[in-house]
Amino acid sequence: MTTRVIIVDDQAMVRAGFAALLATQSDIDVVGEAPDGKQGVEVSRSTHPDVVLMDVRMPEMDGLEAARQLLSPPPGVVHRPKVLMLTTFDVDDYVYEALRAGASGFLLKDAPPADLISAVRIVARGEALLAPSVTRRLIADFARQRPAPRRDPALRLQGLTPRETEVLELIARGLSNSEIAASLVLAEQTVKSHIGRVLAKLGLRDRAQAVIFAYESGLVTPGDAP
Repeated sequence: MTTRVIIVDDQAMVRAGFAALLATQSDIDVVGEAPDGKQGVEVSRSTHPDVVLMDVRMPEMDGLEAARQLLSPPPGVVHRPKVLMLTTFDVDDYVYEALRAGASGFLLKDAPPADLISAVRIVARGEALLAPSVTRRLIADFARQRPAPRRDPALRLQGLTPRETEVLELIARGLSNSEIAASLVLAEQTVKSHIGRVLAKLGLRDRAQAVIFAYESGLVTPGDAP
């Protein structure tokens, strides 16, 4: 099955380079591009891509607002692509808000070509592109912002079993599946099953949103991060 992609970036050379690279893959089809967030939303609505590669900083409308509009569309618009944020910094002021808006993760623009291709495939499968090291940086950023815990997420935690709550806490602390398995003395496949149930019960899209949820619910506080 072919993954349909659009590229939204204000630098023409970046768009051209990414498009040329992705075009070499038989399972990826670049169906459009745009130089700013506003046009990116319009192109997405007309082409219905599976994945949007979205630059963070752009004129007219930045990537964060464009991601919000794509992931929380107005009534009557049913298409919701996966959004992968592109940034030039490994810690970006927009990353936390982008993940809260529903983005599936972020990728550095100077990442190796193979990482870009892999990222598109990972996000297209519905997984989050949020490595444990990135999760830890996100936690550090969260510690600086310290948003107040929200009551509704805390109530939703009550639907989890004690084991599922443990798994969610370890995800939020930045542990990988293998590290969670070692910590809880479980098989890695069992950990994956627990994560799937956590996401389903809490109505979360992916691991990235699980990290945000755990902190906003008060399950984990920034001081708990490794």
